[in-house]
Amino acid sequence: MSDLGKPDPVRTCIVAEDESLLRHALVAELKRAWPALQVVAECEDGASAVEALAEHTPDIAFLDIRMPGLTGLEVAALAADASPRTQIVFVTAYDQYAIDAFERGAIDYLLKPVKPERLDATVARLQAQDALPDAASLAALLDKLGALPNAAGAVEPLTWLTASAGRETRLILIDDVAYFRADHKYTTVVTAEGEALLRTPLRELLPRLDAAHFKQIHRSTIVNLKAVAGILRDDSGRGTVRLKQRPETLTVSQPFMALFKHM
Repeated sequence: MSDLGKPDPVRTCIVAEDESLLRHALVAELKRAWPALQVVAECEDGASAVEALAEHTPDIAFLDIRMPGLTGLEVAALAADASPRTQIVFVTAYDQYAIDAFERGAIDYLLKPVKPERLDATVARLQAQDALPDAASLAALLDKLGALPNAAGAVEPLTWLTASAGRETRLILIDDVAYFRADHKYTTVVTAEGEALLRTPLRELLPRLDAAHFKQIHRSTIVNLKAVAGILRDDSGRGTVRLKQRPETLTVSQPFMALFKHM
């Protein structure tokens, strides 16, 4: 109850973690540690987390740092536009570089596997609504974290891929791809010459692409920035991408428009 005797407003959160067992375990622990907190969305990748932030504008977001597609760091950066009032709590495997940066920046984090006593301490801070770092400080920290060494086992970006078009198997130079489109469990590869089918889901493909040139603009679409001729913004906050060598246009979901803020 508040000091005036009125019920405290219900606080909400999302949980973004690609490993289902860890995600379910964190949600269960949150229900134990903070029964009144409403989990409004459980997300298994970064793109769905961004969309959940825009849809629900939760008070809190628990973000795994390393997820397929958009990382937790990238989701946090987009959250500044999609849901600026959301307090971010990062969830990470042991990574001393990240931990040091979080502590210097007064950013809350949880180590996996999440221990009840650590979660209880985090919940206490969230309930107290301790002062948050300002947007500029958070942005600076995210930039610094984005420049940290990649995790062991990180692979070099793809330069070629093989995809099928009917009975033909095509060898496609990655720079020739205009965009990728989710197609159930597979991915459609679109070039100036036509389409082909890649037997890899979109969420598994994104981490293998060069992040400097390929950007997710919708849950089902990744575009090659080199193939973009222009971007039209509408009054709803969404956008439309016009391509250089393709007649169709691509829709940019409102949460992803922040990617084009400086273009």
